[in-house]
Amino acid sequence: MYSLFIREIRNFLTSLVGYVAIIVFLSLIGIFLWMIPTETTGMNILENGFASIDPLFAIAPWVYLFLIPAITMRSFSEEKKSGTIELLFTRPITDLQIILSKYLAGVVLVLISLLPTLLYYYTVHQLGFPKGNIDTGGMWGSYIGLAFLGAGFVAVGIFASSISENQVISFILAMTLCYLCYFGFDFLGNAGFFGGFDAVIIKMGINDHYISMSRGVIDTRDVVYFFSLIAVFVVLTKFVLEKRKW
Repeated sequence: MYSLFIREIRNFLTSLVGYVAIIVFLSLIGIFLWMIPTETTGMNILENGFASIDPLFAIAPWVYLFLIPAITMRSFSEEKKSGTIELLFTRPITDLQIILSKYLAGVVLVLISLLPTLLYYYTVHQLGFPKGNIDTGGMWGSYIGLAFLGAGFVAVGIFASSISENQVISFILAMTLCYLCYFGFDFLGNAGFFGGFDAVIIKMGINDHYISMSRGVIDTRDVVYFFSLIAVFVVLTKFVLEKRKW
């Protein structure tokens, strides 16, 4: 399992697509936080005059909708297309271990893409008046929320990659599913279709739990939700892969 985990990370880091995805992620966030005027997005840190990187946590989910499908689209699609998936399943490890190896590698890569954004925190920390006038505790809580969001999206992306051997289809499917999981339940709940159950429907979506965690408060219910979301898509991936035995 460990060797497969290392192989997945190595494959990504030797791929041009991987570096392009991370560079695009960091560039887009940097442009929104430091370059686009406040009157356009309301997120320019310098023009807002507040020692806060909250705009980062508002922008990142949107960028993740593209970044994470780009990271995960090759996970199983490439194995199927090249025919190496059968060889992979002959290894002395279970299907679940194979899925978890690819999943954990995806999560690590997402966390790697997040690390350079700590430079934004350091910059705001230095620019604050007085220096260091920034809610560090809340910032770390928000980062934890963003990490959970990324982990959830990776699980969705791995599932999408297991369905098709075409990487483009896997990318589009993962992006669509991530969007629906993030905003779809909010739309249904706010539309008033379910009467007294509208609040429950909204709670089923990622957005409600991510917003809760991005306030810097780590609630057990939000943590359980993200672990449950990850487990659901890992099980679905296992089900898709097991169909080859039927």
